[in-house]
Amino acid sequence: QVQLVESGGGLVQAGESLRLSCVAYRRTFGSYALGWFRQAPGKERQFIAAITWNAGSTYYTPSVKGRFTISKDNAKTTVYLQMNSLKPEDTAVYYCAQGSNYHSDRVDDWGPWGQGTQVTVSS
Repeated sequence: QVQLVESGGGLVQAGESLRLSCVAYRRTFGSYALGWFRQAPGKERQFIAAITWNAGSTYYTPSVKGRFTISKDNAKTTVYLQMNSLKPEDTAVYYCAQGSNYHSDRVDDWGPWGQGTQVTVSS
């Protein structure tokens, strides 16, 4: 089974940028897409963006389009989330997950999951 490991989180000030990485170990042939989600304290896990491994097709939730960019490096089996112009409301634990439908924003359609990486944006 694939193992996903996120990294790149940290504490930044509003307006700054971060790039998150998600390495997929033992990625299976049937793996189709990888998605990024986030979960703020007391809130439900929320879809951010997804990308397909083969064609690189992408899909974003409207609230981050234009600020966040998802990309991939197949040779490194790594997917990135570039986050620019960060806001305090972007503070959350960010997770990556494997999925079969990159257009799905339903948490139940994704898995397995990584352990998450904390992003904190101060005002």
